[in-house]
Amino acid sequence: MNGATLLFGLGATKAGTSWLYRYLSAHPECHLRTIKELHFFDTIDDGNPARRQQVLEQQRARITGDGARAARRRADLDDWMQVTASGDEAAYLAYLQKGLTDQRLIADITPAYSLLSEGRLKRMASMASDVRFVYLMRDPVERLWSHVRMIARRQSDAQSGLSHRAGEILRDALSGGQNQITKRGDYRTILTRLAAALDPSRLFLGFFEDMFSDSGITRICGFLGLTPRPMRMEKRVHAGVELPMTDAQRADAFQYLRPQYDFVAARMGRVPAAWDTNRVRV
Repeated sequence: MNGATLLFGLGATKAGTSWLYRYLSAHPECHLRTIKELHFFDTIDDGNPARRQQVLEQQRARITGDGARAARRRADLDDWMQVTASGDEAAYLAYLQKGLTDQRLIADITPAYSLLSEGRLKRMASMASDVRFVYLMRDPVERLWSHVRMIARRQSDAQSGLSHRAGEILRDALSGGQNQITKRGDYRTILTRLAAALDPSRLFLGFFEDMFSDSGITRICGFLGLTPRPMRMEKRVHAGVELPMTDAQRADAFQYLRPQYDFVAARMGRVPAAWDTNRVRV
């Protein structure tokens, strides 16, 4: 592998990883393929070929239209299918580097990687001479509700049933179900694992609420060795459907997530003002 930095974007889910992917994809010092979430390591580690095929089919279904970008995405996905069939790390790196010229950075931004084992993370950290990791966090209640809305939208046939389904999913999650949602926002467990596995100088921990500013851009670009560039703010990336929480839902969610607020505040030394606002509101 040449001297380009290898970046792994680990999540959290619904905490700005799609925005990060778009920003880096448009940056002239970066080289990213058109498929954002590659799910290479998690589908290998879970040993479930059927899930790997499902991920590929979902990615294929997201490609629409007949323009140049759609054609490029289909070509990238065809390349990627050959890599996933082999499960070979050298082929994985070759895929990321294909088309690379003089750019400084290549990346795989897959939020599910935040759930990888300590051993897998250590192995990823040794895949190149310069490997860096980014983990973004979002206010725990807001992240949970955004994730719940995303799942509810997928499972609801009409907008009229969305509120009811979201409420069901939230109640289930707060009662110990919907583990695929709550474990993605378990900052205490994830940050503890990242700290055990990775060199802290190679790990960027940031807040969703801080990223959409000049200072946020400057900080992450500095970590990645990139020249800061202005970002476009015309629209949010993958914004969820508008569906306010009730006061009771917010209070229940906060009580469930209180340990996450407390852990992150202690670990980071601060949390964004929006996090404190949520705590005060309940």
